[in-house]
Amino acid sequence: MTVLTWAIRLIIFAFLVIFAAQNTDPVSLRLLPGQVWQAPLVIALLAFFVGGVILGALSLLGVIFRQRREISRLKRTSSRVPVTAKVEEPPVV
Repeated sequence: MTVLTWAIRLIIFAFLVIFAAQNTDPVSLRLLPGQVWQAPLVIALLAFFVGGVILGALSLLGVIFRQRREISRLKRTSSRVPVTAKVEEPPVV
């Protein structure tokens, strides 16, 4: 199974290298008025992909912290609840 996984990773990596090699034409991005950023197309795509990943991860931080607070609150309340299980005593012989 690990050989199959590494083979798939190698195929994806080879595809991405070929894609990057074929998209080296310079592009001009006009970000703000009067500012032009010139870079190879593959660098621009990579930069915006990384920016999207960072924004996506930052958008999940609120949910993660809220869930952690809820889990810790539930652990505290469950530790306060007394256990009322009936303990059976061994028979007297």
